[in-house]
Amino acid sequence: MSIRVGIGYDVHPLVLGRRCVLGGVEIPYEKGLAGYSDADVLLHAISDALLGAAGAGDLGRHFKVGDPRWNGVSSLTILKEVVLILKRKGYRVLNCDSVIIAESPLIAPFVGEMLKNISSHLGIEPEEVNVKGTTNEKMGFIGRGEGIAAQAVCLISK
Repeated sequence: MSIRVGIGYDVHPLVLGRRCVLGGVEIPYEKGLAGYSDADVLLHAISDALLGAAGAGDLGRHFKVGDPRWNGVSSLTILKEVVLILKRKGYRVLNCDSVIIAESPLIAPFVGEMLKNISSHLGIEPEEVNVKGTTNEKMGFIGRGEGIAAQAVCLISK
């Protein structure tokens, strides 16, 4: 059995007039994340970690900005496509740990639903997925409320 690990990172600016979607969950907030898809930084970080673990490049290689198939698409759809890429290479997901870095909105009330979304798309149990939240202690662009970032580490096996 071959076991591999990947790390992912994503960041998007917060802007007025967009929905705030994290982990496939729409979070009530006055600002949303700007991007070509729904800009779900959590799912993008997880997807990037999975692609990296499989040696399959990164999100930009598979989901190009400007391709109309990905314009405004739910990042759950992107995650589903990433899992298909892994399956074609003979991999399955074992677990995923992630962190959302934001001053606000508060994510704790939404983590349960995020875990269900992520685990169901990865084909693993909710206990095999972890989503944490932290702040940037009011430092930098995240601390000023200008954006949200996420990091993820995923383990896969062949």
